[in-house]
Amino acid sequence: MSECNHDCSSCSANCGERTEQQDLRAKANVQSNVKKVIAVVSGKGGVGKSMVTSLLAVALRRMDLSVGVLDADITGPSIPRAFGVKGGAEACPDGLLPAKTKTDIGLMSVNLLLPDETDPVIWRGPVIAGTVTQFWTDVCWGDVDVLLVDMPPGTGDVPLTVFQSLPIDGIVVVTSPQELVGMIVQKAMKMADMMNVPVLGVVENMSYISCPDCGKKISVFGESKTAEIAASYGTRLLAQVPIQSELAKAMDKGSVELADTDALCDAAGLIASLLEEK
Repeated sequence: MSECNHDCSSCSANCGERTEQQDLRAKANVQSNVKKVIAVVSGKGGVGKSMVTSLLAVALRRMDLSVGVLDADITGPSIPRAFGVKGGAEACPDGLLPAKTKTDIGLMSVNLLLPDETDPVIWRGPVIAGTVTQFWTDVCWGDVDVLLVDMPPGTGDVPLTVFQSLPIDGIVVVTSPQELVGMIVQKAMKMADMMNVPVLGVVENMSYISCPDCGKKISVFGESKTAEIAASYGTRLLAQVPIQSELAKAMDKGSVELADTDALCDAAGLIASLLEEK
């Protein structure tokens, strides 16, 4: 082993004295031209992250943008079901082709590679993380304005892999109004800050229900503090999505492309505005 000259820029060794941050981003597929990559994250499960991802994709597509969704929730994939997409992914000479929805949104999910969508994925962390990277390197996404990455909950292997391996332009954090969830959301925000990934804003799901008789908003989980938490991290509350049985039914029936996306118009508009940046 040669003696260290303390010049990290000319050294490939990954030693404890390295001070220069390595670029670990994976190279995109040769048939991919993705302008912006936005990750949709949550600190914990059960807050409706995949639903928000799906609704954002639909809202962006209605703005006449080309959209793709990379389902990085390998052990709990739900994106194909939300869009009513079934069947195996097709291959081309340069890799895999994303499945297409009725409105031409590109999808890639492990459920498109399994014999049956109910088959469990019993893999260890490194294999799961490697699969997510392959969804970037081996999938021919084509020309895509915005690629949404539906992340698994938490701050483990897959979020770390996505932040390091993909050129993330920003994240949208999904939460619900409970104070406990708010505390966990802060973990996701701190992780993004540590990885130097911009937080575009927070979407509060299950924010309230509307009384069917008088239209009054009822805060089922109590007074929300999401706006204050977002502001404390220098970001903002992008949307408050109400509890609506119609949204849940649309996800279950695979007809999310017919759902009302008005609550996420501001969030979609912010993402679309990133395309104007040079």
